[in-house]
Amino acid sequence: MRADMKLEVVTLPVSDVDRAREFYQKLGWRLDETPPWVVQLTPPGSWCSVQFGEGLTTGAPGSAQRLYLIVSDLAATRDDLLAAGVNVGEIFHLGENGPVAGPEAGPDPGHNSYSSLATFADPDGNTWLLQEITSRLPGRVDSAGTTFTSTPDLASALRRAAAAHGEHEKRTGEEDINWPDWYADYMVREQSGTQLPT
Repeated sequence: MRADMKLEVVTLPVSDVDRAREFYQKLGWRLDETPPWVVQLTPPGSWCSVQFGEGLTTGAPGSAQRLYLIVSDLAATRDDLLAAGVNVGEIFHLGENGPVAGPEAGPDPGHNSYSSLATFADPDGNTWLLQEITSRLPGRVDSAGTTFTSTPDLASALRRAAAAHGEHEKRTGEEDINWPDWYADYMVREQSGTQLPT
């Protein structure tokens, strides 16, 4: 028997709870209702939250490293964070040899999913990686449970489907009156990592 297990919360080690709460709220994260000894915030569109508070972890402040935040438009997300006063590093990508060869400046030339990243840290030095994903690897998302948890993610998926559908109509030479079905099929396949329609 295999029970579902969903990652719900990551506990962050911080030295100043009020300063950490202010920082994460500056990112636009929702402050959740919790018992008074816990501060919990949830990134927009995320199923998983972070929490911190006195006595919640024995980890040293700043010891949480390489926590991933998945975004559908890395450049726009980085611009939003910079406008909010967050010090976000330049966008980089991993070359053909991945992290062994080190990062290369700029976004991935082919704009491949999982390849373009940027980093930032909270006031204690806990580090975050923003990773751009527009199409999942096979098996990462259950196609029967495909969902979009935020308006920007859905809008971005619709724009990609529209561009792909335009190419589809060019190939067929015909206007597709069933475009809503085609869009839906494209978006579900893209999110679940299965072969895209042509």
